[in-house]
Amino acid sequence: MTAALQPGLFETAPASPDLPPGFAYRPDFLSPGEEGGLLGWLGTLPFEPFQFRGFEGKRRVISFGWKYDFTRSHLVSADGIPAELSAVRERAAAFAGLGAEDLQQCLINEYLPGAPIGWHRDRPAFETVLGISLKAPCSFRLRRRVDERFARAAIELQPRSIYALTGEVRTAWEHSIPPVKAHRYSITFRNFRGETRGLPAAR
Repeated sequence: MTAALQPGLFETAPASPDLPPGFAYRPDFLSPGEEGGLLGWLGTLPFEPFQFRGFEGKRRVISFGWKYDFTRSHLVSADGIPAELSAVRERAAAFAGLGAEDLQQCLINEYLPGAPIGWHRDRPAFETVLGISLKAPCSFRLRRRVDERFARAAIELQPRSIYALTGEVRTAWEHSIPPVKAHRYSITFRNFRGETRGLPAAR
């Protein structure tokens, strides 16, 4: 299943009527060799359990550039985005019609079998959200409240694929991932919304 964002800006396949406006998806964004190289590097990283206001999640995370502190509800500087992500950062930025330097925040999630991520919208400080899936597929669910009910959509994210959230799907829809069946990783890049673009690039 595929969807398109803005014609001419995004390297996408044809639009799907089943997904909200602003959702773009491209399978096989990475080659198997590129995925293997990233997985080898990810295995060396010091992931920590996700923390949310005293709650410890089942997934493990590491942030680069900037990190959102959910305890204090604000952004804090993190280690700079490492060179190992330079190539994929540039290609992800091109997919979204952005420059690599625009993607100042990177979050990497490690999902062990049974780990979910609950319904949420990304923090309003961020604008475009780009997600790259590695190692195993997962169901990516979307919902939007309409009166007393939810409009819903879903897509299975394949390993080595990329998706983008912008516009309506970014601001009006929530997304979640149910408990995964197999070990997987995701690499998420974000740029800042207009009023927060003055933040200095993290070192």
